[in-house]
Amino acid sequence: MKQLNLMPAEPLPGSCFVRQAARAIVIRGNEILLLYTARYDDYTLPGGGIDENENIESALARELLEETGAKSVTSIQPYGIYEEYQHWYKPDFDTVKIISHCFLVEICGDFTAPQMESYEQANGMRPVWLPIKEAIAHNKYALKNSDKKGQSLQRETIILETVAKEFKLN
Repeated sequence: MKQLNLMPAEPLPGSCFVRQAARAIVIRGNEILLLYTARYDDYTLPGGGIDENENIESALARELLEETGAKSVTSIQPYGIYEEYQHWYKPDFDTVKIISHCFLVEICGDFTAPQMESYEQANGMRPVWLPIKEAIAHNKYALKNSDKKGQSLQRETIILETVAKEFKLN
């Protein structure tokens, strides 16, 4: 898999742990399936942490079902890896190294209602299909102008820009 960082991830000072994550890139025509989060006013890829003893593909399918209601994943193809360090919000560690495994995913069939975690619901998260360029422009504006942006916004914008360029999505 290709490395998606534009620059190497730089460690932050203090104690650190590693979190593995799986993220889905689901393209339909000129649109991409994303999660809009009202609290941060941003668009992110569906996906999340990989549980202990869970394989990446199972984690990805589970996250897609929970966050978007996608019931039938028909294809999962490796796309790239994005590594980053972020400040951690709990007292057990100072920082977290997040290794995001990104996959091109095809889904078919009907969607069921998402079964998001309580904090996702409280943050106003919901699945949306929209043109990728619209999501990129929105996220870039938030990066520049918002004081409530989430820590994942830079990662998500870089991945979306890479996908838009490679697949020539408008």
